[in-house]
Amino acid sequence: MQVLATVSFLVREYEEAIRFFVEALGFSLLEDALLSESKRWVVVAPDKSRGAALLLARAADDAQRASIGNQAGGRVFLFLHTDDLWRDYKQMQRRGVRFSEEPRSESYGLVVVFFDLYGNKWDLIQPASMPVAF
Repeated sequence: MQVLATVSFLVREYEEAIRFFVEALGFSLLEDALLSESKRWVVVAPDKSRGAALLLARAADDAQRASIGNQAGGRVFLFLHTDDLWRDYKQMQRRGVRFSEEPRSESYGLVVVFFDLYGNKWDLIQPASMPVAF
């Protein structure tokens, strides 16, 4: 058996990224360990999640810095599932998260696109297999 455990996510600075994921998205800070003078092992994940986590990796060179905010070449980068899209959408709006649209219904569920602190696109999705909360 294999499980995708952690995805590397390039950031400018650790503290601003932690603040965004914890305060704006409501994620939990799972680990924050100093590895060297300039490198930390910082892992965040949605609260109570059993899925993959994000390793917040501070960009170390010009090539990595150039990829911040464009980690998927302009496409949606990550897909965040929820059991209540409207609750999370409203809460994220109150916390300053930018959305590119209003929530919409698709064959696979309710979805809305939002931007992280660097401009990467994410889908917030309430899969059709989860009940819709209005």
